[in-house]
Amino acid sequence: MRIIFIGAVEFSLLALERLLDIKAEVVGVCTLQSAPFNADYADLTPLCREHRIPFIFVDDINAPTTLEWIRERAPDVIFCFGWSRLLKEELLSVAPLGVVGFHPAALPANRGRHPLIWALALGLKQTASTFFFMNTGADTGDILSQRALTIDPADDARALYDKVSDCALEQITQFVPQLASGSFTQKPQDHAKANIWRKRGVADGKIDWRMSAHSIHNLVRALAKPYVGAHFVVDGKDIKVWKSMVLGDSPPNVEPGKVLGTRDGSPIVKCGQDALLLLVTEPTFCPTEGSYL
Repeated sequence: MRIIFIGAVEFSLLALERLLDIKAEVVGVCTLQSAPFNADYADLTPLCREHRIPFIFVDDINAPTTLEWIRERAPDVIFCFGWSRLLKEELLSVAPLGVVGFHPAALPANRGRHPLIWALALGLKQTASTFFFMNTGADTGDILSQRALTIDPADDARALYDKVSDCALEQITQFVPQLASGSFTQKPQDHAKANIWRKRGVADGKIDWRMSAHSIHNLVRALAKPYVGAHFVVDGKDIKVWKSMVLGDSPPNVEPGKVLGTRDGSPIVKCGQDALLLLVTEPTFCPTEGSYL
């Protein structure tokens, strides 16, 4: 089974490595030379060179030159894992088996942008790893493989990213032979159960101390590495918070944003409800007790 691979993030690299490990026939790779908007961008080209796989850098995945390059390699299927741009109908119809996409959420729920970040920021306790046949909609195609995953309270973005990736690699190992033999199944999504998460911006990562400590802690977890970090501003400078802890029993008559003190050198900040211990900040933040953020 001849495979064209499209991707440009950490998971793309892991997936491509897994395909090569199971001796899948990857006949070409479409990727990005750089991606400032992808915090988890990964360069796939060293792996391609090592295994002598043809590759191209593409700005527009739907461009005629890209389509021609893909058609020349006569793929049976296209895998699109870690690509934030929509594929148009012409590309979707190039390979007989179509295009398989990946979405780390429990489709049809939670379609759209930034699924790992939203899941953590909203305090969800469960998500999924889903492979599906792409169509012109956003995450709306028939499901090829889906496995549920638990989000543990200690999980941050790095831990959840790794957990989902490990699960997805097991799924790839299972469904690639099924695609090759024609023994796969596909399940239509129930669109009545769908919702769509919007694109996040810089403002979504700014800490508002009027929020509960629990909500701010979830935001810190959600934007931990490999993402950009939750932040607040002091004297015009961004302070990133990479790790935090919720503390209860804070004074109810103290305004949000006041520094209550420190614990082992880390500041404790009053929130709309409870307080937050800022365990890891960048740059290291050592405010005066009684000051306001």
